[in-house]
Amino acid sequence: MIARRRALGLLAAAALPGIARAQGFAGLAADAAGFTLPRPDPRFAFPRDHGPHPDFRIEWWYVTSNLRGADGADYGIQWTLFRTALRPEAPGAEATGWASPQVWFAHAGLTTAARHFAAQTFARGGIGQAGVTSAPFDAWINDWRMHTPEGAAVADAFDRLDVTARGPDFGYALELHAEGPLLFQGQGGYSVKSPRGQASYYYSQPHYRVAGRLDLPDGPVAVTGRAWLDREWSSQPLADSQTGWDWFSLHLADGAKLMVYRLRDGAGPDYVPGAYVAPDGTARYIPDGALRLEARDHATVAGRRVPVEWRIAWDAHGLDIVTTPLNRQSWMRLNVPYWEGPVFVSGSHDGIGYLEMTGYA
Repeated sequence: MIARRRALGLLAAAALPGIARAQGFAGLAADAAGFTLPRPDPRFAFPRDHGPHPDFRIEWWYVTSNLRGADGADYGIQWTLFRTALRPEAPGAEATGWASPQVWFAHAGLTTAARHFAAQTFARGGIGQAGVTSAPFDAWINDWRMHTPEGAAVADAFDRLDVTARGPDFGYALELHAEGPLLFQGQGGYSVKSPRGQASYYYSQPHYRVAGRLDLPDGPVAVTGRAWLDREWSSQPLADSQTGWDWFSLHLADGAKLMVYRLRDGAGPDYVPGAYVAPDGTARYIPDGALRLEARDHATVAGRRVPVEWRIAWDAHGLDIVTTPLNRQSWMRLNVPYWEGPVFVSGSHDGIGYLEMTGYA
């Protein structure tokens, strides 16, 4: 089993030529020749688009959750499934067995105030180890799974999800119930990543209530909280000069939601767009340049200098907040290392959320 997992890991690394680059996941600046590229004015079709898009090079299904335990402690979890393709395939004409060009891998994290746990798993497509179906929705890799429960009455496949994962010394089983609609990022789900025009298809479900259980070395803990799901796919969303990103998903105490990310660019200004959902449910796109991000404090994490406390200001909306981490050492020690963990929000607005930072070599 260990040898097989190592072989799959090497296979995944070979499939992801950008894996050693500073900018982060899955060869996001690699050659997109032959793959489909996103176009403006997308027309999504659900539940189909909750499933895979083999004509695109890379996609992911990504959940983060801020949790409070029955023990009174704060926790956070992450669950991410990635698909990347060795070659493009036409929808409906996917190869089966070992002929499948699809490579899958997944990350799971669990954060406490004192510890940060991380695990990864790899699989090949076409042989039953991993995959996603849209109706009913089911995303799995080995024994990790995110799916709509059997018999659940839902208007959208993402309205109810059960999420499970397990690492060597942690695990979790959570139930997610959406209390609001999907949020389409960028311009109707067409999310531009730089002034050069690279883009992805990107939407979110930021309205989950969560209940479930964490399995920790000291025993199980019942938890409740909030969760955020991101769904994204593309073939070449980043420019060569973009070295990584700082990404925030925030649940504000007044019921609003805020997403903002900074794509760091070594050849020019950083790209900083966002999205805001007001307490009444009204959603708006925040264009590049409207938000200001400022790193206020750094920590030495895994031998790297990483910004762990941030100020986010949106002058036109009267928003001026600071995010501080539950655990400054929330480092994902995986084949692609990065910082990922829950944060607290203070300032003009209170709240909770998640921060992901890639590309800090």
